[in-house]
Amino acid sequence: MARYDVVVIGAGLGGLTAGAILARAGRKVLVIERSNSVGGAASSYKSGDLFVEGSLHETSDPHDPRDPKHGVLTRAGVIDAVKWIPSGEFYQARGGPLDRPFTMPDNFDAARLALIERFPEARAGIDQLLGEMERVASAMGTLSQGGDLLRNPRESLGALLKLLPAVRDWRLSLSQKFDRLFGDNEAVKCALAANLSYYHDDPATLWWIYFAMAQGSYLLSGGRFVQGGSQRLSSALARAIKVAGGEVVLRRVVSGIALDARGRANVVTHTARDGSDPQVVEGVRIISNAAPAALASLMPPRLAKKLTENYASQAPSISLFALTLGLSRPPREFGLSAYSTQLLPPDMQRLSDYAKGAALMADEPGERMPPMSIVDYAAIDSGVPAPPYVLSILGPDRLSNWDNSDMDAYREKRGRWQEAIVRYLDASYPGLAGGVVASSFNTALSVRQYLNAPDGAVYGFAPSPPRSLWRFPRRSPRTALPGVYLASAYAGFGGYTGVVQSAGACADMILREN
Repeated sequence: MARYDVVVIGAGLGGLTAGAILARAGRKVLVIERSNSVGGAASSYKSGDLFVEGSLHETSDPHDPRDPKHGVLTRAGVIDAVKWIPSGEFYQARGGPLDRPFTMPDNFDAARLALIERFPEARAGIDQLLGEMERVASAMGTLSQGGDLLRNPRESLGALLKLLPAVRDWRLSLSQKFDRLFGDNEAVKCALAANLSYYHDDPATLWWIYFAMAQGSYLLSGGRFVQGGSQRLSSALARAIKVAGGEVVLRRVVSGIALDARGRANVVTHTARDGSDPQVVEGVRIISNAAPAALASLMPPRLAKKLTENYASQAPSISLFALTLGLSRPPREFGLSAYSTQLLPPDMQRLSDYAKGAALMADEPGERMPPMSIVDYAAIDSGVPAPPYVLSILGPDRLSNWDNSDMDAYREKRGRWQEAIVRYLDASYPGLAGGVVASSFNTALSVRQYLNAPDGAVYGFAPSPPRSLWRFPRRSPRTALPGVYLASAYAGFGGYTGVVQSAGACADMILREN
């Protein structure tokens, strides 16, 4: 039986990042991936001539020392292995209660000026909100450095002091925080959180502190896109593992995790995708890139129960639909003027109406449309091949919207929704429908099938407010099983930054223990 210091199940962004750090630290690492390539959600691929980006629209700048990804990707050896292209203005918000488009800059000072100029009546609330967001994002960025803080306790203390003013509102949802500051001024709320689906689909159940961390990280450092697509980053991480002496095997499915003679869960069986060629390896440590429920399905019942008990109270995050359109001409020729546009539907008059969009696709398309994020990769030096010119449209979705008992019926309904979305976009950007020459449409069902994610969750567990100041949801790479860890959105918070941060924390735990 081959023996490894670490066996990583799944070559998604979290598993690859943790594996790269550990391999570069001298650990013998094996990564097992069931797909044809590495990356999971952090993948890019071609569908005919159409370039499809699996998940990345933008992330905060990892070269900024305050960014939680900075130290982790540096230690993984990939921070300079790809080009991080500035995405320019954070986003343009239009529709809903906004009487005209609003452009959100990508830094705190410019955002403050733009918001106050547009909403002078809300100046006091804007100043307070952005000030708190900046302090929270900066402090969390410092605290995310983990063990490095021990070398600079003064910096750690400073970060904690920055968080003290936020303690009063620690348990608030985003809706509660916005209501305190802005009352019934729904336009300023929508301008500030037009990109809500980057995190969640309902401001009433989104933890305000998480929003401050995540949204604030963009305003601290500016948005970035991996030139050429997220596959470049995933492939760079896989190379880092191999260069350090580790192994990455593809088209292999983990079929079981068993106990060794000492009672630890560290015997891993993997097979070819057709179930043939079973191989057994021993891992002193096991890292899962999957959801706890998916990991538990590989274990004996007693271990599975022990693993999942701590996660029973946590709801899965939202899912998303992602429609990729290939256009015959650059999107700017149809009227798109920003890299990232947040298009709010006409019937959305309150930020709380955002929550209604997630369930719309349960029915046939009608007059109502969900809120959408539209990304024009031709607007920046993205490295995305063209023509066709790639436009990515995403919005909130639910697995319950789609019935897979009849796949022909599923595909027909999906096609009707695609046609309706394109007609809707054409109303805002005349001529766009006639310019579509290629398309690819993924739903919450696609997410569940491809990522093996319960409920099609894209961000791990839902970022809900804590029940009390001292009781937090379990968000740790460490599981209830000795020697078994998570390196994924389920170990922290979702999105690129959250996954990378959890992977770094996972690697640190293992290095400290061994």
